[in-house]
Amino acid sequence: MDLGNIKVGDSLELHCYKHNGKINTVSDKITIIDIKDDYIVCGDNKTTITENDGTKHKTKEPAIIFFYKNRWFNILAQLKHHGLYYYCNIATPFLIDDNCIKYIDYDLDLRVFPDGGFKVLDRNEYKYHKKIMHYPEEIDKIVNKELENLIDMKKKNEGPFNKELIEEYHQKYKEIAAK
Repeated sequence: MDLGNIKVGDSLELHCYKHNGKINTVSDKITIIDIKDDYIVCGDNKTTITENDGTKHKTKEPAIIFFYKNRWFNILAQLKHHGLYYYCNIATPFLIDDNCIKYIDYDLDLRVFPDGGFKVLDRNEYKYHKKIMHYPEEIDKIVNKELENLIDMKKKNEGPFNKELIEEYHQKYKEIAAK
């Protein structure tokens, strides 16, 4: 994947789309904190998010976000005062276009709690959108397989589910943000 001139320390917008091509949310600023062969890591704090209906809100805590080049999910680690939470979106691999990270969200989410418990969210929304937006069977297979892969990663505490890794990236984000 061509990342263009993107480098550690750059700030980009984040655009989340739905399958029908309509924009769902826009985050005004996330910062690149690492670039790996198969993923990028970003950080944000008190970022303004604009919803598709025009309403805006700010995130309340710092987050470390992993976007994958070949996986159909992204993982957001939320560093809340009362523990580390994760919000994982089943979504297409990201692309970078015009200083924006872009992906298509496929509704299903995995919520992970500080005690290690987790819950799959939005199954009904997925079924509804699959029907009205006519998700192809191939997309349905990928989405369900990648949800299984994501849950497996969580159970093994691999990658972003390793708390020490999140702490390292949070420290790196704070150093970059302080410049």
